[in-house]
Amino acid sequence: MRPDSPSPLVPFLIACAGIATFSAMDVLMKGLSIDIGAYNAVLWRTGTGALVSGAIYAVSRPTMPDRATMKIHAVRSLFVAGMALSFFWGLARLPMAEAIAIAFVAPLLTLYMAALFLGEKIGPRSIAASLLGIAGVLVIVAGKLGRGDYAPEALWAVGAVFFSAMLYAYNLILARRQAKMAEPLEIAFFQNFFVALIIALGAPWFLAVPGGDHAPHILGAAILATLSLLLLSWAYARAEAQILATTEYTGFLWAMMFGWFFFDERVTWPTIAGALLIVAACLIVARKVPHDDPVEPAAA
Repeated sequence: MRPDSPSPLVPFLIACAGIATFSAMDVLMKGLSIDIGAYNAVLWRTGTGALVSGAIYAVSRPTMPDRATMKIHAVRSLFVAGMALSFFWGLARLPMAEAIAIAFVAPLLTLYMAALFLGEKIGPRSIAASLLGIAGVLVIVAGKLGRGDYAPEALWAVGAVFFSAMLYAYNLILARRQAKMAEPLEIAFFQNFFVALIIALGAPWFLAVPGGDHAPHILGAAILATLSLLLLSWAYARAEAQILATTEYTGFLWAMMFGWFFFDERVTWPTIAGALLIVAACLIVARKVPHDDPVEPAAA
């Protein structure tokens, strides 16, 4: 196992850069999901990502991961595949700021994942915080319903993003152990490879070949996703997950800016209020987490 960095500042800043890069990828993926559907957007992006990261990985002359490491690559990829499909399906039907705000419930859901899979006890403070987070989601949904101008699939999209957050919650549990067991380049390649392989199972029914005008966006999304994964993997290998989890909230600022700039999406007050409730709930939980890393034992 790789030791943590003496100071968490550099890993924290690297994680912030990873979130910014991932948010930029969301812009390209939202456009692709609208044009060619979430399934094909994710399939072609991860397939291209496997080629890009695989070429870089091969240059480093890697050794084959052991069985335990390969297992965690495959298991985490299964969750990432479901997470990506549901999130980008929802993102194509929701403003970016709303989708990212709803996805913020993932750290709260991680509490229940830890209780379910690790046998950890959930205290009254954590329960209260989770209820506050759910209230934040309800505020966002109520604001959308109150406007009366939402698309017919908007509520399904909210459900899809919430389901994605559930998968992402367990993904957070796996990320720390994976980052301790493998180098960032290895993680980037095998995650792209396994996710593409898993999603390709639906190709006989859903595959569509994108047009040439989509190629730059697919390549750009693949490069940004790989870069983000490298940055986050590097950071998570050198600082505790409880420290780095707060960097996720910077994604809301990027989502507001990118959604307004690229898609002319107006950020509503209910979205901001709901996001603040969810972030407050996550910070309440973060304050009660003991200093010893609670995420690491998850993938054992």
